[in-house]
Amino acid sequence: AQSSSINDSTPQAQEDTPAETKVLPSRWKNWWIRTIFTLILIGLFAAVIYAGPISLTIMVMCIQVRCFYEIIAVGHKKYREENLPFFRSLSWSFVATVNYFLYGESLSQYFQNFLQKDELLQPLASYHRFISFMMYLSCFVLFVLSLKKGYYMVQFALFGWTHIIILLLVAQSHLMIQNIFEGLIWFLLPVSLVICNDIMAYIFGFFFGRTPLIKLSPKKTWEGFIGALFSTLVFGFLFTNFLARYQYFVCPVKYNSTLNKVRLECDPSYAFRLKEYSIPIEIQSLIQMVGIHYKTITMYPLQVHTLAFSIFSSLIAPFGGFFASGFKRAFKVKDFSEAIPGHGGLMDRFDCQLLTSTFVHVYYFSFLRSEDPARLLGQISRLNVDSQLYLFNEVKKLLEAAGKL
Repeated sequence: AQSSSINDSTPQAQEDTPAETKVLPSRWKNWWIRTIFTLILIGLFAAVIYAGPISLTIMVMCIQVRCFYEIIAVGHKKYREENLPFFRSLSWSFVATVNYFLYGESLSQYFQNFLQKDELLQPLASYHRFISFMMYLSCFVLFVLSLKKGYYMVQFALFGWTHIIILLLVAQSHLMIQNIFEGLIWFLLPVSLVICNDIMAYIFGFFFGRTPLIKLSPKKTWEGFIGALFSTLVFGFLFTNFLARYQYFVCPVKYNSTLNKVRLECDPSYAFRLKEYSIPIEIQSLIQMVGIHYKTITMYPLQVHTLAFSIFSSLIAPFGGFFASGFKRAFKVKDFSEAIPGHGGLMDRFDCQLLTSTFVHVYYFSFLRSEDPARLLGQISRLNVDSQLYLFNEVKKLLEAAGKL
């Protein structure tokens, strides 16, 4: 969702070029390149989904590393000009430290049983936050020691820049991984909605685009923007209906210590249970005009929430692309890299994904998530015997007072 992304494109007249030097107009050549590599990327993405949540987690981590590389490469040009010591090394050290902290927290939360069984990992899990802080402290001290007279302003600017990238990229990609652990659907929905919105915006803009949308991205048009909005709403509603049928997509990731493997089995929550809804009288009157006479509709409750996800993906997420476009204009670059023909770099494809996945993460934890008894049992198992007995007696008193025992 940026100037080089799968987005809308205002048709522009092409210069006449002799047939022997140009088989297709550049506009159509770019169309076919993007289309082919889009299909390749979707195919690879589907293969990773089939491989399971661990493969998806590794994929997100690899994409995050590549995106950070693309962004930091822009700043490295400044590093070469100013001859600043250890700029890239320190930036990567800070990123590695934050990743160690964030992913360690997630592993401690979702794979407690596995960590408790392993003698090597158990102390790392127990003292994880202290180790993480000491790692960050080491990076901080190295940065102070690297300060060079006459370049303090530039070095502190780059220090701040590195931390902003960590906030915008590393922290948000970590939320994507938490979405995976809570159930593949919470990862697939936002990612798929953004992909659909990008593709449909590009198609509508390519064929019907006439009115520029925003100066930061001159190739985007209102026609593509509006066409993508309605397409994403329909796609989100139907795709949610498909995903909600399968435990593989809706169940949280759990480690089964008996089988020594990750399992995706559960009793689906209310959001994934079919429910009958009454259709408002006003809507009934409208659909009766085309010969449809339904008074109720049966669907998954999550499909109602998906409308909010689709609207966000269409109206708000593109601002992640506009932000990236402004960043590239500031540094006078067209794309973050040329890793994907017709698309630019991975960061050019990832900007809107971060914002949408963060929104779905916050929305899910605020309105849809229910407490998992298995997770609570894992926390209780780490208590000493006296604390467990105390907890047992207190829970027993609560149940007796409620008349459950």
